[in-house]
Amino acid sequence: MANDFRGDKPLNDIELEQAFARKKLDRSMFWRLLPLLQDVKGRILAVILLEIVLVGVIFIRPWFLREVIDNGFIQTAQGIVLNTPLLVWMSVATGLSWVLRFGVGSFSQYLAGTAAISILNKLRIRVFSHIQALSVRYFDQTKAGRIISRADRDIDTLEPLLVQGPPELFSAMLRLVVASIALWWISPKLFLALASIVPFLILGTWLFKRISEKIWGRVAEARARFTAHLVETVSGVRILKQTVNESSNARRYRGLLEDFNNILIKGSMKSSWFLPLTQVLSTVGMAFLLMVGGIGIADQEMTVGQLAQSLFYVQLFLGPLQELNDLFERYTSGASSAQRIFLMLDTEPEIQDPQTPAIPKQQSGKVEFDNVIFGYLPEKPVIRGFNLDIHPGEVLAIVGPTGHGKSTLVQLLTRFYEVNAGAVKIDGQDVREYAQQDLRRKVGIVLQDNVLFSGTVLDNLRLAAPEAGDEALIAAARELGADEVLERLPAGYRTAVGPLGAFLSHGQRQLVCLVRAYLANPAVLVLDEATSAVDIHTERRIQTALRRLCEGRTAIIIAHRLATIRDADRIAVIWDGNIQELGNHQQLITQGGAYSRLYQAYEEASNTNNQPA
Repeated sequence: MANDFRGDKPLNDIELEQAFARKKLDRSMFWRLLPLLQDVKGRILAVILLEIVLVGVIFIRPWFLREVIDNGFIQTAQGIVLNTPLLVWMSVATGLSWVLRFGVGSFSQYLAGTAAISILNKLRIRVFSHIQALSVRYFDQTKAGRIISRADRDIDTLEPLLVQGPPELFSAMLRLVVASIALWWISPKLFLALASIVPFLILGTWLFKRISEKIWGRVAEARARFTAHLVETVSGVRILKQTVNESSNARRYRGLLEDFNNILIKGSMKSSWFLPLTQVLSTVGMAFLLMVGGIGIADQEMTVGQLAQSLFYVQLFLGPLQELNDLFERYTSGASSAQRIFLMLDTEPEIQDPQTPAIPKQQSGKVEFDNVIFGYLPEKPVIRGFNLDIHPGEVLAIVGPTGHGKSTLVQLLTRFYEVNAGAVKIDGQDVREYAQQDLRRKVGIVLQDNVLFSGTVLDNLRLAAPEAGDEALIAAARELGADEVLERLPAGYRTAVGPLGAFLSHGQRQLVCLVRAYLANPAVLVLDEATSAVDIHTERRIQTALRRLCEGRTAIIIAHRLATIRDADRIAVIWDGNIQELGNHQQLITQGGAYSRLYQAYEEASNTNNQPA
């Protein structure tokens, strides 16, 4: 996968998405959107039948008008006499036709709306589930705002297309066809006069569709850029304030908005000719019809009532043509969003489960790194021929400078990334042979900056033990020694943690995550800088609990605070992607090598920080 992202210049966002999907943006969306209608085909058929009724109601009213003009006024010797019965019946029929139109139209819109909502909800769920299934590399290289834009804004853009578009398009085409037949029935000359504008309209529609697809694709892309920037700003607002970059960040956002506005304005200018074109063609068609109709009346080939009736049919013929501007704009805008949605759905997870996953064995917790080679970019390996066996129940600490591969080992152990060569094994089984969910149940991780979800402390603990009751969750916190801190929260374990745990301190969040890991009861426990955010007093208080957490399972501790790992069974010093030293604390201190120097530097820094000011 990484090969797709190399080149002389950085890829833009849409090119990056195409590289992930391993295909170009699909410009033909009709056949991709059509299967979405499968589950609501009954309602769609009902809408089609209702639209047929509506069109019938619309087309019968001009006949009422013709009857009134031609037969509602009777010429007698005494003058013109009203045909009262006919006028009454035509008035009642016209009123009933309007009542029927409003009633049927409302029901049609209800059916179309519920069908579209059903389609969009299923599409949202499909996109959401697919996002969760994508591999970690996708999230590392794709802006969060862009992902949110796909799952939210782009799907919203499909709503007008799917809710109003199909009924309106069907109605327009049906009115166009019926109006053509009606005009031919009244007078073929009237129809031919009006049909003379159709070739020009077809050519204009084809050009408009081609231009609009490109325009609205660029507009949607520009909108996704400023949406992505907004999400990043919200996520990083503390850094922006800390570095006093609010003004420059606002200027960048303003620039993205200006780009969006410029693209939107230029696009509107390029496509603004279509509506005037349909209006000009409509005027020309009307002029032709009046000319032919006037000649027909003069030659007594038609009545005044027929001409009046035909004028209504002309409006019903030309109306759909003028509606095409809005319909095609809606289609091209929705299709542009659909292209990006399906491009995301076409992106396969980089990490796939085997066709026949291995059945997890009894959890002993043995971990093996067998000649592992890995790089986020293949030409720049981070791990180089790495070999390490971790015994069941052993506590292994990993130390080393930043950027030399400590945390990368965790990513490979959980198979968030795939090794380029070699193998990572748990209980003698290559991690690639496990189903990912089975693998990650065997490995519990507490990171330096863990995430809590909105809800209470208990809600977050229950993620690790969905069936556990409140008392069992609280008991686990007490067994681990986190109760003293968590029970002092305003509502204890029922305290709301806020978005991403923002209502808790960093140390409180870490304690919740430690209890969550304890509840998951994994065979292998990884603590990746897990206590770095906890103050010294809290850290000392939970050291005993951490030892209990590690009992009966293999534990891998990655830490910068070296005081937390002195009691580890073994300590591995990682340097430049490989093991430089391996032994217990006392052995490594005696050797006087890299670990000894690191520990000495740590002790000196600790003594300096503890000196009174």
